[in-house]
Amino acid sequence: MTPFTVPTRDQVSENNQTLFDNLQKGLGFVPNLYAYYANNDTALGDYLALQNRKSTLRAKEREVINLVVSQVNDCRYCQSAHTVIGKMNGFSDEQILEIRSGEASFDPKLDALARFVHSLTLRRGKPETAATQALFAAGYNEANLVDIIIVVGDKIISNYIHGVTQFAIDFPAAPVLEEMHA
Repeated sequence: MTPFTVPTRDQVSENNQTLFDNLQKGLGFVPNLYAYYANNDTALGDYLALQNRKSTLRAKEREVINLVVSQVNDCRYCQSAHTVIGKMNGFSDEQILEIRSGEASFDPKLDALARFVHSLTLRRGKPETAATQALFAAGYNEANLVDIIIVVGDKIISNYIHGVTQFAIDFPAAPVLEEMHA
């Protein structure tokens, strides 16, 4: 297997060094995932722009999507990172585990979102009709649907990057869930 390396600040382009500095200031460190994107001159900036774009979704809703997609795609890096971010957004450990399983019984709207995203991701972009209907019945609209799918795509990109590279996880390890049911 080809060894994959996470570049350090001095190994990346000047533009990416500026992004590293901004991440260091904002987060206190440069996560390995973001650093890996900097192997490409434009990917880190592009990815950060995608992640930070204006959205109709609240931060908690985006974290539901991130947790569900990362679980379905079995990305231990993103499960771990978004467990930390989920806690920062007010979810308990128990709620995070439930969300990762594709449900959120503690909040009917988030439950519809989690179930939709679970179906969408498992079925590779073709969710069950009932899951889509429940999403709209819970109060989401077509503008939200576009944002949901963009966040799903964002997370798939990261899940695949880590799936291929398997670089070190630099967040506290998220607990392993039992195998996902289809």
